[in-house]
Amino acid sequence: MINKYSVLSVCLAAVLMQGHTAKAQTGSRIEAYEISKEAYIYAFPMIAAYKAMYEFNIDKKSSQYKGPFNQIINEGRVFTPKDTAIVTPNSDTPYSMLQVDLRAEPIVFCVPEIEKGRYYSVQLTDMYSFNYGYVGSRATGNAAGCYMIAGPNWSGEMPNGVAKIFKSATQFGLVIFRTQLFNPADIENVRKIQAQYKAQPLSQFLNEPAPPALPLPNFPPFSDDAFKQEAFSYLNFLLQFAPTVPAETELRAKFAKIGISPGATYSLPGLGDDKVATELGIKEGYEAIVKQKDEIGKSENGWRVGSAFGDRAFYHGDFTLRAAAALAGIYGNDAVEAMYPLAVVDNLGQKLDGSQHTYTITFPADAYPPVNAFWSITMYDGKTQLLIENPINRYLINSPMLPDLKKNADGSLTIYVQNKSPGNDKEANWLPAPDGPIYMVMRLYWPKEEALNGTWKPAPIVRVQ
Repeated sequence: MINKYSVLSVCLAAVLMQGHTAKAQTGSRIEAYEISKEAYIYAFPMIAAYKAMYEFNIDKKSSQYKGPFNQIINEGRVFTPKDTAIVTPNSDTPYSMLQVDLRAEPIVFCVPEIEKGRYYSVQLTDMYSFNYGYVGSRATGNAAGCYMIAGPNWSGEMPNGVAKIFKSATQFGLVIFRTQLFNPADIENVRKIQAQYKAQPLSQFLNEPAPPALPLPNFPPFSDDAFKQEAFSYLNFLLQFAPTVPAETELRAKFAKIGISPGATYSLPGLGDDKVATELGIKEGYEAIVKQKDEIGKSENGWRVGSAFGDRAFYHGDFTLRAAAALAGIYGNDAVEAMYPLAVVDNLGQKLDGSQHTYTITFPADAYPPVNAFWSITMYDGKTQLLIENPINRYLINSPMLPDLKKNADGSLTIYVQNKSPGNDKEANWLPAPDGPIYMVMRLYWPKEEALNGTWKPAPIVRVQ
């Protein structure tokens, strides 16, 4: 079908063959298109992070609202289909969340001693969606301790009683606590641990006078247009709290050519080729993100296995990968903390669809995903990437469930992936699938070296009928 974007592409190419004036005009439009595409890819994860922040901590009318800034909000439950603020939420570890506002002063958070054998992690993310620090079983061990998060403009000495200072590149950011749940009966133990997670401003931690409080910004209401034609309006707002780093000086200057600047009012160009060029850049920017998401990692037995989350150094300027990671499931961990193989196709190379087929995943005896903590396989709706309603309220199968799963005669374990029950004799191993496209994620928490170096391969997804 012919549309205005394909017409523009043809026209721009044709005009390049004409005179100098036409070439200059076309060059300007091509530049607007190219910058718009690059800026949209840059903005996408920041907008996704803002969506979570707005629904979690700003919009008190939202069904996803959790609480104010600088306060740890504990979810003494696992996530369900009712949780929709972020895609592909994990349902293994009850979350505790701390949305930090670092403009006035740093925040100090403290964790209790956690018993050996229970995995927990604290992931520090900024407004870019970079992971800039970790505390927890892998990173620091299960001992008690206090840690400080400082904003980009803070300078000072390490306070007494603080084990480490983490420096955020942005004034706002989300801190995510994950506490392992062994089984439903274990939830009270998790809640007791969550109650001991503490956060407070540095002045309160030191018992000193607090600096002047800063009023909250006038946060723009979030709408789906933030991912479309209003993307740059939201980006301009967010850049106020993300001071330019040296590596992005030239990039920010380039963005300014089309009106992208911290705190500035952004207006989409009016009618004409300039408007279409900008819209085309946004459209193709999103398409590039989707394409990159589908190509993350290597294909192994129908799964995409690779690393897509990390700090600024990890991405090394690859903003498309950063955006694709946010689209696949924002706030994913560094590979050393957790790996996320994504189910793509079955053993016949066909896309997974619960309305058309049933599937099995079989692990040979004692050949489960190699982890220091635990592993899981979680089911999502292929259209929304959200957890799905099902008659047994089961969203995943994980290693803590192994004692309750039925093994085959040879000691292997078969998981039944299908929309309808496989029957009473197999229901213990049933992972309910949607009545349509399947989006399935395997999680390896604190993976072993054979998973990190590519030696391990995930079990294939076998089509049964």
